[in-house]
Amino acid sequence: MYLQARVYIKTALMQLVASVLLGALLLADAGLHLHPRLGLLLPVYYHLLMVGWATQLIGGVALWMFPPRSRERPRGDERLGWFTYGALNSGLLIRAVAEPLQQIRPSPWAGWGLALSALLQVLAIWSLVLALWPRVKGRPEPGRLRKGAA
Repeated sequence: MYLQARVYIKTALMQLVASVLLGALLLADAGLHLHPRLGLLLPVYYHLLMVGWATQLIGGVALWMFPPRSRERPRGDERLGWFTYGALNSGLLIRAVAEPLQQIRPSPWAGWGLALSALLQVLAIWSLVLALWPRVKGRPEPGRLRKGAA
């Protein structure tokens, strides 16, 4: 497994652990009422789980397992994969801070943080698609004549 895929997958595993710990804390709070504002972290939990764990794991495995683009550049332009990684995780981190802040004390800064977070995550998904699209190729159907064959 090459470096980029390993980084994606290991980061996804760390985000899984973080989301499970946060989920356990939220579950404990539901029964014990540990802190009145702890419930504000529920959207952060969902984003850690779905964006940090699931989306990143899928992206890392796809970058690793999809067919090579060419012999010269089997993974295409790896900069797209690194941009995706940075944008996805930066957006997730910004959201994890800005979302609860916006709920506790609404401010333009927290609102702009949420907008930046969303923009980074959308750009990350588009760049992942751009990185993977050329690697999704069809194979000629068996028995089908090649162009120019009689």
